[in-house]
Amino acid sequence: MDNHSRFTSRLPGPAINSIVENSDEPQPSLSDLHDFEPKLEFDDTELLSPAPLEKDVMVGDFVLADDPELEPEEDVNPLEDDFEDQLREQSEQFQAPKNKCDFLGTDKQGRHVFGIYASRFPEKSQLEGFVRQVIKEIEPFVENDYILVYFHQGLKEDNKPSAQFLWNSYKELDRNFRKNLKTLYVVHPTWFIRVIWNFFSPFISDKFRKKLVYISSLDELRQALGLNKLKLPDNISDFDDKLNPSRKSAAPSSYLTSSVNASRQQQHKMAPTMQFGVPLKHIVVNSPCLNSIPPIVRKCVDSLSITGVIDTEGIFRRSGNHAEIMALKERVNRGEDVDLKCVNVHVIAGLLKSFLRDLSEPLLTFELYEDVTKFLEWPKEERSRNVTQLIREKLPEENYELFKYIVEFLVRVMDCEDLNKMTSSNLAIVFGPNFLWSRSTSTSLEEIAPINAFVDFVLQNHKDIYLIDINQHAL
Repeated sequence: MDNHSRFTSRLPGPAINSIVENSDEPQPSLSDLHDFEPKLEFDDTELLSPAPLEKDVMVGDFVLADDPELEPEEDVNPLEDDFEDQLREQSEQFQAPKNKCDFLGTDKQGRHVFGIYASRFPEKSQLEGFVRQVIKEIEPFVENDYILVYFHQGLKEDNKPSAQFLWNSYKELDRNFRKNLKTLYVVHPTWFIRVIWNFFSPFISDKFRKKLVYISSLDELRQALGLNKLKLPDNISDFDDKLNPSRKSAAPSSYLTSSVNASRQQQHKMAPTMQFGVPLKHIVVNSPCLNSIPPIVRKCVDSLSITGVIDTEGIFRRSGNHAEIMALKERVNRGEDVDLKCVNVHVIAGLLKSFLRDLSEPLLTFELYEDVTKFLEWPKEERSRNVTQLIREKLPEENYELFKYIVEFLVRVMDCEDLNKMTSSNLAIVFGPNFLWSRSTSTSLEEIAPINAFVDFVLQNHKDIYLIDINQHAL
């Protein structure tokens, strides 16, 4: 199917019944302001088959059945222009950036998080191209578990997608987009968006009941994702301040203050046994590290290197059980000797990623951030020399040794790619954000691309980069 025919102009399937009753079943939510979460996932195998209807009529953006028993209400359409007044006023002066979506970081389970903004939607005639661009931007990442955050602020009547468009766009998505989406957070929802979701509920899979979560504030979103920093457009932050005036002055400063205080307290309370959430230097000094490799990292790599484990399809792509990972981290930090022999492969993989992500400074260090994010700007003939120089000359010795150790393990994972489907590119997408992040802000989509490309280059050229071992060189 060519690009121009991806989105058909006709709503597929039978007409949608206009009468949708709310379910009596309790709906989970992170916010007390919302009392239900309708289902959202369209799945061919789970579509209901409503009775055929004789006539359909169009009301606004929706196909509604002509039911003689319903008395039409004069001049009443709940989906008309004034449904988003409070959102629209915040976005009148907003100029959409080049990118259609943003990379917001990795959540507390190591899954990539992407942000899509209603305020960046173009007018209706350009929506098809917009959706294609969004798909193109995040397509390299959706073979792994991922999170999507939709910021509803800024939706206007002239850029509001129709029900037909939403349906057709979803049906054209690759299976990975739907299957690997673990949570869809809807931030600052209005009653309008909940009407849409509830309107579609008879035709949507029950699976999405656990995926859709309404979020009423940015503080709530940070807590859900486990991200202390979120780099968001000013119009989103300003609108959140307006919705939550009591937190406008107190929240940002108190949030930063509490984070700083927590960091300082952690530095004073770091037990010698801790291996998660502490500087790498602390582990090397206080733990029995052979060649600067933390004991828990060595255990994870040894457990994952076994035949029958290292060739597991999707290793590092799937999310391990979060509760099990947290329990293992707590035991390790208490100094317990954990046995990983009977632990699920995805839990062990998640534990290794969590170790890297929890380091107080990324393994590739804040110092290298600016250099690495310029990787794609380097002439190709200079990349090998530049990468080698950065890794071998600018990394602290313990960082160099651990990075080398993990790279050598990932190369062994690549050797089994016929079975585990993990190429250098796939591994770079997973590990790039865990090897390096910004000190002051969340990493943007423009910055994550060169970081991943840098890691991919290292994996493919590891023999040249690590031709000389620095320990032997020092002797």
